[in-house]
Amino acid sequence: MSKVDSRRDFATDTRLLRIAAIAAVVGALSTVTAYLLLHLISIFTNLFFFQTLSDASRSPTTNTLGLWVIVVPVVGGLVIGLIARFGSEQIRGHGIPEAIEAILFKKSKMSRKIAVLKPISSGIAIGSGGPFGAEGPIIMTGGALGSLIGQYFHITGAERKTLLVAGAVAGMTAVFGTPIAAVLLAVELLLFELRPRSLLPVAIACAVAGFARPLLLDPGPLFPLQTLPVDPLDLLSCVFAGVATGVLSWALSTSLYKVEDLFEKLPIHWMWWPTLGGLAVGIGGYLQPRALGVGYDVINDLLQNHLAISVVLSLLFCKAIMWVIALGSGTSGGVLAPLLMMGAGLGVILGPIMPGSHPALWPLVFMAATLGGMMRAPIMSVIFAFELTHDINALLPLLTASSVAYGFTVLMMPRSILTEKIARRGYHIYREYGIDPLERHSVAEVMTHDVRTIDAQTTIIDALNMYFGSQASHRAYPVVRGGAYVGMIDRATLSAGQQNPVAERVCDLFGANVPAMSLPDETCRIIANRLAIHIFFVTRSRWLSYFFNGAALKNT
Repeated sequence: MSKVDSRRDFATDTRLLRIAAIAAVVGALSTVTAYLLLHLISIFTNLFFFQTLSDASRSPTTNTLGLWVIVVPVVGGLVIGLIARFGSEQIRGHGIPEAIEAILFKKSKMSRKIAVLKPISSGIAIGSGGPFGAEGPIIMTGGALGSLIGQYFHITGAERKTLLVAGAVAGMTAVFGTPIAAVLLAVELLLFELRPRSLLPVAIACAVAGFARPLLLDPGPLFPLQTLPVDPLDLLSCVFAGVATGVLSWALSTSLYKVEDLFEKLPIHWMWWPTLGGLAVGIGGYLQPRALGVGYDVINDLLQNHLAISVVLSLLFCKAIMWVIALGSGTSGGVLAPLLMMGAGLGVILGPIMPGSHPALWPLVFMAATLGGMMRAPIMSVIFAFELTHDINALLPLLTASSVAYGFTVLMMPRSILTEKIARRGYHIYREYGIDPLERHSVAEVMTHDVRTIDAQTTIIDALNMYFGSQASHRAYPVVRGGAYVGMIDRATLSAGQQNPVAERVCDLFGANVPAMSLPDETCRIIANRLAIHIFFVTRSRWLSYFFNGAALKNT
């Protein structure tokens, strides 16, 4: 009977249970944080546009300020610039790139300032009319919350990363009611791995947030919708939708970073840039009030085809210009809600010329495809749109269009809107990853079982003739003394030993310390890392020896 391999499918231990329990707490706290952020946005919206102190949900679209509406985003931008200048510069941006940067390059550590200042600044930015969503700020804030809790418990960097991501996506779950899409966002964008040590705590955090959401926020889908079943003719229309939204994603992302470059050339401190961005928001909001704020009510009207084409054209143009300039100015706000609105708007405009099913299908398909192409997360975008609407009939068109948009942007854009920002800070992110074969194979699987050894007392000449002649079967051999391992020897080391007048036997070529070795149950990745360290120190020792010996010879 053959011996059964005792190794597991996944590398894990009982610490996973501890991290999962902490992640559940993080999920609950992130839900409360999302609730507070949404109410903070409502408070600032009422304060800026209606001059009342209330947390009642009101859309800035219904304001009666007239030309004074231009001033409101300017004031909001000024306040944000001051917070960023004298509080923390990390509040600038839309949140997800900052979370990725913290995960990959800052040991998943975020400061307490971010947990406090990010929601305040985002509440001011969106409440003063900024054309942003709440999801980016809550991802950043929830991530900071998870990171701070991880730092308190003094856990490993990988575990701290897991809690950061758990807090981020739990916040997204609370805002949109999309727990499965939030887990996929973590897998496709934030975790950079697919292991139980990270997937399980993140899934638990999202589940907790999903169950807690109805206790604090409105239950049910954010944009309930039901379209008709699709027919084969819809396939070509979905491909066209994917290409069209891919072009939109390319245009928005390219324009955003060109605007950022223009702001960089201004002869004024970056603290004042959000004020200029606010001016663009104010003018756009005066021309098209529906483009102000988060605009969930407007997205719902677009999905239900409640707006005239002329209104949608104006809305799409103003929203795009406002969003690009405001975000390029370095203010604080998210990208998901604006992308949903612009994608749905494009679907309303192009829907009448597309053959196929129910007219409501195309705003939804364009909305999801825009998100999938812009963020390079097609599976997340499909499930996200499904959870927002609960429209089962739209799944196949969503998958087709999102995949095409994803393929278009991958071919046409070297980086996404998320990674471009990080690349401009000097970091490159390679988003293709897979299972490392060195991690999944042990030394026992690749080692030689029929071992030939060299006795330490063998002379150097005999060792060269017996083991490294024309019949040599290995490049190196283990050396043993009385059955105990001494080290490895190869032809180059033996040949060099011949030039040493005091070295006669193989054992004379080894020091007192036994070199590092590998055990059968260790992975090949551990051995590769050990070899890299060994080569580094050997190379450094040789260079130091060459340097000092050369200097000594020169002095003599």
